[in-house]
Amino acid sequence: MKLVTFEIRTVLGCFQRLGAWVQAGADPFAWIIDLNASYALFLNQEGESQPQRLANTVLPANMQGFLEMGSLATEAAHQAIANTQPALQQASASPETWPLGLNQQVLAYPETAIKLLCPLPVPRTFRDFITFETHFKASRARRGLEVPEAWYQMPVYYKGNQTAFIGPNVPVIWPRFTKKLDYELEWACIIGKQGRNIPVESAADYIAGFCILNDWSARDIQREEMTCLMGPAKGKDFATSMGPWLVTPDELPADRNLRMTAHINQTLWSEGYTATAHWTFEQMIAHVSQNETLYPGDVLGSGTVGNGCGLDLDRWLQPDDVVTLAVEGLGVLENRVLSPQETALQEAARNGTAAPTLAHFGEPSDATNCQESPFSCHGSSS
Repeated sequence: MKLVTFEIRTVLGCFQRLGAWVQAGADPFAWIIDLNASYALFLNQEGESQPQRLANTVLPANMQGFLEMGSLATEAAHQAIANTQPALQQASASPETWPLGLNQQVLAYPETAIKLLCPLPVPRTFRDFITFETHFKASRARRGLEVPEAWYQMPVYYKGNQTAFIGPNVPVIWPRFTKKLDYELEWACIIGKQGRNIPVESAADYIAGFCILNDWSARDIQREEMTCLMGPAKGKDFATSMGPWLVTPDELPADRNLRMTAHINQTLWSEGYTATAHWTFEQMIAHVSQNETLYPGDVLGSGTVGNGCGLDLDRWLQPDDVVTLAVEGLGVLENRVLSPQETALQEAARNGTAAPTLAHFGEPSDATNCQESPFSCHGSSS
């Protein structure tokens, strides 16, 4: 399944719902099936006396609730999709043809009629690893250093800001404290079952699905803060993009060797493969869960694929750039970079204050020689 969190606009305001992305119809195009509404109709057709109440319990209308219900919710989602798809064969982009369920709830929307959000809008926790040897070797070599032996002994990570996640097509702010904004081409796994001291051999059972991940980075402030043997923090915590779907493991090939690309303004900058990582998600799960509990909704990032960021390439983002990440089988994740001026206006509108002047934070520049801190095993990027 390709699971999504989507927003619909109604006369009562905007609502977030859990959905499944499918292609259907005589002239197939993308539909988003409302899983909770579709499952309620299925239960009603099966003779359940309180179908909506049971649907709200077994298949909640939000991703976190879905993950916490585990296999029960997964089975219910498959039933909801199978029950609704036949109705899409006669549906079109015209609202009067959209299938309806209990209390005239819409069961499925054309993708163009809704807004896709981050699949898991607020993860429980976010750990971002550095698993691609090519990327880490390059980071160390720029400082004349070897890869430390510890990196080959355990998958290392930092903990990021789970409240700063954004979805596809959401503009990314240009933080007022940086002149060196960067993208990172990654993918992530989302935990779907609680566990502790999980062996590598059974770790795959704890993965609910996978997403594309962009761990946005402010390289200059990141470099400075990590000289204090802490972080990254402000250099990362302003934004992380994830999406467009949460793709369940059964949708991917067994070897999970997926092509990854990053295009900036439709020009290819980065390309790699997921299977070139030194550490697997199963090994990451086993490592993290030692004497520590993982929960549904925890997110583990892979770190940057080799040459998967501007720092590796000595190429730098500029205001209004469009960054498009793609991972085979996981879709496309695209975000536009706001200018410092647009960011200032957005922040002022959010806070109800006057926008700071450009003199306060300076203009972006590609002239800075941005190198990593020599003090951290993790290096300047993940």
